[in-house]
Amino acid sequence: MTLLIILGGVMALAVAMGIGRFAFTPLMPLMIRDGTLDTTAGAEWAAANYVGYLAGALTVGLFSNDSRRGLGLSLLGIALTTLAGAVVGGGPTALAGALLRAAAGVFSAWALVCTSSWCLGELAHRQASHRGAWIYTGVGSGIALAGILTWLGGQQPASWLWLELGLTATLGAVLVQLSLRVSALPAVRAQAPAALRASPRTSPRQLSLVLCYGAFGFGYIVPATFLPAMAREQVPDPMVFGLTWPLFGVAAALSVAVVARWLSGWRRRRVWALAQGVMAVGTALPLFTQSLWALAASAVLVGGTFMVATMAGLQLARELAPANPTPLLASMTVAFAAGQIIGPLLVRALGSETWAGLDALALTSALATAVLLVTAAWLWRNPRSAALQPEPLQ
Repeated sequence: MTLLIILGGVMALAVAMGIGRFAFTPLMPLMIRDGTLDTTAGAEWAAANYVGYLAGALTVGLFSNDSRRGLGLSLLGIALTTLAGAVVGGGPTALAGALLRAAAGVFSAWALVCTSSWCLGELAHRQASHRGAWIYTGVGSGIALAGILTWLGGQQPASWLWLELGLTATLGAVLVQLSLRVSALPAVRAQAPAALRASPRTSPRQLSLVLCYGAFGFGYIVPATFLPAMAREQVPDPMVFGLTWPLFGVAAALSVAVVARWLSGWRRRRVWALAQGVMAVGTALPLFTQSLWALAASAVLVGGTFMVATMAGLQLARELAPANPTPLLASMTVAFAAGQIIGPLLVRALGSETWAGLDALALTSALATAVLLVTAAWLWRNPRSAALQPEPLQ
């Protein structure tokens, strides 16, 4: 049963993040190639998804007492919005496309929080909290799957790829729903101690967690949004530039597996700090050269750390609020969403101006690097945290 819960979480996050959240990243350069979207509309679609993700984080509290229902609804929404992506583009349907990306952002945020709440809670009640890290391999696996599909099918029209990804999301949503039903616990559960059932006010430790998570959202978003498009500027062949996104996803999945297997004794804050420090190297690389090898290395460094940071942050949130982690998870997701909105908006606001020889993309990447380094240092110096493998709830 424990394995079924983990597999359900992996599939849920693969659909939610790999497809619902990030499918547009490798598809955008293909849509631009097909003439169904221009760069301006693409940036607006991306921004709409970030705004939707923020809205989802603000409203996920609706499911604080029923994460299963939230997960089921969100995965259904992701499947439908992805399928609908096959019939929209620029021109008259540009607004419809932006609305679809906004809706997908809402559903992705719901799915991330509800999956974390459901899976980590179920594993804790089964005395298997130490296996919770494995569910986060789903994000990288989903990104890799979407990236490989768009890479192998790069000669197809982008609309066909939207359809294929939509059908994949539908299958994933059905499998997760089956997992939710089969793994349901008996109605009567052991009650947590009264001290844990209480809902404490936000503590300074929780606030620092929220701020660092928001900085992480700002730090990773430039490469996560623009890497395939930057690679396309170097090599227009989709069989070449399309590889950056599968690399990103594979690195994300493998890094989580490595941490879960070999760094289980590390403190969560230290794992998170190390991840953000390495990510800073990845965001800094394109500042020095935008050759294909540097972009590939950036994809590996950022892809190989962003889910480790996510995993460590969300697990730490559950440790600080074991009875009902959903409000803290939601607050962290709001901060993350706000951070990732600021990144593209800053690129757009700076426009074509250059500052100290840096264009908008480079200047934003430099700022992201600085923010990541500062928060990594803060997380590393604060040792107050349990190990990555927490004590199970009694």
